[in-house]
Order: sequence, then C-alpha cells, then structure tokens
Amino acid sequence: MNWKVGIDKVTEDAKLLFIHLAASELNWKPNPNTWSIAQNLEHLIVVNETYFPILDALKAGTYKTPFMAKFGFIVSFSGKTVLKAVKPERKKKMKTFPIWEPSNSNVQTDILLRFEKHQNELKRRITDAEIFINKGCVISSPANKNIVYKLETAFDIIVSHEQRHLVQASEILDHLKNTSR
Repeated sequence: MNWKVGIDKVTEDAKLLFIHLAASELNWKPNPNTWSIAQNLEHLIVVNETYFPILDALKAGTYKTPFMAKFGFIVSFSGKTVLKAVKPERKKKMKTFPIWEPSNSNVQTDILLRFEKHQNELKRRITDAEIFINKGCVISSPANKNIVYKLETAFDIIVSHEQRHLVQASEILDHLKNTSR
C-alpha cells in the first residue's frame, strides 16, 4: 500500500466534503452516541499521534522491541486482526480505547486545517521510518503493549483507519443533509 497516497486521498476528500461546513455542522451529532464529523477527524489526529513517540524512539535507537515480537505467528495474527477490524467497510461499530477518545463534542473550527497539518507531519514521519520498515521492525500498539505488529502493518492500519473514519464522517454529513431538508 502506498501510505502517503492514501493519506493524501483522505486529506483531500475530507477537505472537499467538509470545507464548506460551519462549526455547528462540523460538531453536529445525530445522537449522543455518535461522533460528529469534527470528532472523527480529531480522533484520527489523536490516534496517529500516539505512534509518534514510537517512531521517535526507533529513530533515536531507544525503542525496546516488545517481548511478544519474538513470536512471528503472534505478530502476524495481531497485525491481520487489527487491520481487519479497522477496514472502511465496517460491519459493526467498535469502541475505541480510552486514550483515543476525541476530546469533547465541541471541536474548534480549525479542525480541517489542523487535520491537514497533521497529515503532512504523518507523511514526513512515514518517510523517516522507511529504514525501519526495510529492517522488518515490530512495534506494539500504543494502546496495548501485548498487541504487536510490523511497522509496515502499523502504517496499513493507520491509513485503513483513516479511510474508515472518513466514511463514518461522510455518513454523518449525509444524515445532516437529510435532517436539514
């Protein structure tokens, strides 16, 4: 998967879909149990940034490879399981880890600008990490040290997760349009 192309596509689609929305529309929720468009975008920033300390540690040579990384079948199974769970064509809703919850229901109106800036930083960090992908580095999930997968799988997960939440945010936009009629 070309991660940077995938990230650019999500960024451009988000801008095209949501740039014209007012703050109240970006923060609109069809019900209390559903995230707004802004919360979906903020969630992606929050999740992706939890990978940054891992990437920094890899670059600094201070990353401690998790014990579970010694077991190839666990690395493969974990990676495939998480990747499957975040695919855009979701069958059911999933609860996120508490560390990845968006901050609140009233996200600032600059969310699209912050999202685009974040996406550029994410692409830069992926480029910087290419040497570690080639080495087959295994990392643990920022949410759970016992969930391990290859670094390249982490980037597959990130892009797929972004696509999933773009679909989710698009569905909120459709719902908003239908209620505005």
